[in-house]
Amino acid sequence: MEFGFTLKPDHRFDRSVELAKRAEGNGFGYGWMFDSHVLWRDPYPLLTLIGAATTQLRLGTCVTNPATRDVTVTASALATLNEITGGRMVLGIGRGDSARRVMGKPPTTVAYMEECCRIVRTLTAGEPLVLDGTEIQMSWATHGPVPVWVAGYGPMALAAAGRVADGIILQLADPDIIRWCMGFVRKGAEEAGRDPDEIQVMAAAAAYIADDVEACRERVRWFPALVSNHVVDLINKYPKDELPEALWKYVANREGYDYLHHAEVGSDNARFVSDEIVDRFAIVGSPAAHRERLDELRDAGVTQFNVYLMNGDEESQLDRYASLTRA
Repeated sequence: MEFGFTLKPDHRFDRSVELAKRAEGNGFGYGWMFDSHVLWRDPYPLLTLIGAATTQLRLGTCVTNPATRDVTVTASALATLNEITGGRMVLGIGRGDSARRVMGKPPTTVAYMEECCRIVRTLTAGEPLVLDGTEIQMSWATHGPVPVWVAGYGPMALAAAGRVADGIILQLADPDIIRWCMGFVRKGAEEAGRDPDEIQVMAAAAAYIADDVEACRERVRWFPALVSNHVVDLINKYPKDELPEALWKYVANREGYDYLHHAEVGSDNARFVSDEIVDRFAIVGSPAAHRERLDELRDAGVTQFNVYLMNGDEESQLDRYASLTRA
């Protein structure tokens, strides 16, 4: 299993760079960054600085969307960064959550997201394509194609990931729900004539290592609240009996969500989240407890665990995770 980390760019640029360097030194292989340009700093200048300051980390968005930015702009940014970093860039993409909703706009469609995955892959490979009736090509892009990771929860998005993605991003650390998700990914891949075993699987979740489990839970309780935004979308689109009860039942008492406190430790957004849900969706407790869950995730097919590193104790947690990344 590989290890990644995700930063929320709500601090000065130099701290993002130092955290990335620290993570690389502690054995992390991937560095990801949220893309919600109104709430936080734009990720692409930060990824540029991190790329220049590191030598091994693969870097990307977790996740961007194809509606906030024109897809050709995203492709050009990634191809340029691929040149700067020697081919270390990856694209994490979804339909759009906080980046869209904070502006009062909905996520884009699964179909358009899927189309944009193909567009980015083609353009970053330097190959031509016809877009809106005009042939375009980034002939200078010589370090691609950029691998594409798709984030999703619902059957339609997961099937699309199976058709087009190099990797799937699943924002939770529940092995059973991940197995359910991967059934749709595998089916989509097989129907498209692809080998589903070649698709990488990321479990992206908040995690906190400490012996005091209660204190750990309070550091990551915001995470199931973040996931609830996607769950609410799912139960508005699919009958509940078509979804795992473990995925949707906990949102019954949710009163709302304030995106101005998105991914924030101690936020009132998480008032409805129980300890049981925290323990299921995130990973908390001792290093031994983390190893046990990571083994379960590996058995469920997970190839990368991505620590959502926004807990107020980032440097210490990166150091504590070193014993796991190097195991």
